[in-house]
Amino acid sequence: MADWDEVRRLTLELPDTTEAVSWGSAHWRVHDKGFVWERPLRKKELVHLGLAEQTEPVLGARVEEEATKLALLEEDPAVFFTTPHFVDFPAILVWLDRIPQRRLEELVVEAWFAVAPPKLAKGWLAAHPD
Repeated sequence: MADWDEVRRLTLELPDTTEAVSWGSAHWRVHDKGFVWERPLRKKELVHLGLAEQTEPVLGARVEEEATKLALLEEDPAVFFTTPHFVDFPAILVWLDRIPQRRLEELVVEAWFAVAPPKLAKGWLAAHPD
């Protein structure tokens, strides 16, 4: 089961990544651009999702484009979701307790690539050909 320590480990293994606190929640950035973050749900979002309260941790993650978000929503709606707040914004929400370890690793790297400078991303790919 994934947790914030695992997210922290995965993010900080990537080049030029920093951890910050934004609005009281953990936020990981590459070159000052956020790519994954802890995302407490707002009251409107809880209502939208039909929940009385948030009982599981939620991870926000950048995606390359809206089509990627839609594909993730279809891939596993028990893990990936969105709210009206993220309409037309390239990010997906994830029930952290439900995502398999390997899929979390892929998601974090993909989120990093979505915002990393091209030269940095190219260098990382050269060092990690697999």
